[in-house]
Amino acid sequence: MPDYGPFEMIAYAGSKVLEDETVVFVGTGLPIIASLHAQLTHAPQLQMIFEAGSLGAILEQGLPLSVGDTKAFRKALYAKGLCGAFELTQRGYSDYAFIGGAEIDMYGNLNSTFQGGTYSESKVRFPGSGGAGAMSANCEKTIAIMALEKRRFTEKLQFVTSIGYGDGSPDYREKAGVYGSGPYRVITNEALFGYDKDTRRMMLLEVLPGLTPADIQEKVGFELLISPDLKEMAEPTEEDLRLLRDECDPDGYFLKRVVKK
Repeated sequence: MPDYGPFEMIAYAGSKVLEDETVVFVGTGLPIIASLHAQLTHAPQLQMIFEAGSLGAILEQGLPLSVGDTKAFRKALYAKGLCGAFELTQRGYSDYAFIGGAEIDMYGNLNSTFQGGTYSESKVRFPGSGGAGAMSANCEKTIAIMALEKRRFTEKLQFVTSIGYGDGSPDYREKAGVYGSGPYRVITNEALFGYDKDTRRMMLLEVLPGLTPADIQEKVGFELLISPDLKEMAEPTEEDLRLLRDECDPDGYFLKRVVKK
């Protein structure tokens, strides 16, 4: 297999999860790259919603560096601003929310606000929700994307920025008044996770070739469920890497990052 970086693997794995003729609400960076790759391969009719208010843009001017980049509006079907974008999700027109986060727990709740200390006096301050809180509440399925690191997969979050299955109770999301069905996939550079239908706990679905469930468990701060149909993750081909490097992120703004050890 060709050599590839961890974030190239994440973008490729994210692309594979997306389906043709669906709508995905994308966050900045890897979600956009994964969606672009999907459009160039198996999902040409995939449509992207950007938080600043566009739907169905044609990204012929290159990769938008943020969800408010003017490139994200090129030949868009719909351009109604931030409120219009979130109105689409509340009306049920977004199949996927595709977001990142600093931390995630076993029920798919995400923290992108702070870590250590208190809310007002935190040790580490993250960018915050942006639109991710509303996306995870209103889009039908939430896809989280992040590097596989123990500091990110934690038993208890200090702050819930984006709602998942809450405490795992069957009616948590309904009582919280949110519309979407909830967490769907967690995409990393070494494993793909889903959720058990009954317990709503995170479940290991696929592992990178050469790794075992035990290898993945060592990098997760809570007990994983293991799918009885565990599979190996597909790896990107030379053509996939060409598309990612030359067409999706030619300047390497996101794909050339490294995973902290």
